[in-house]
Amino acid sequence: MPELTFIACLWEHAKQRVKDLPHDDRGEVTEKVILVAIFAALAIAAGAIIVSKVTERANAIPTA
Repeated sequence: MPELTFIACLWEHAKQRVKDLPHDDRGEVTEKVILVAIFAALAIAAGAIIVSKVTERANAIPTA
């Protein structure tokens, strides 16, 4: 059982160290801006693909 006591002690020590870490949020804004830009580019690309497919199908419809 001393192993479990040692593991419990290490766990409590690790939890306390995480609580004591300084919370620095400076990097989050840049990360979120980059992610939003990537998702916007993907949405524009998906929209362009859909428009081209719809236009292609519409041009294939016989009108006469």
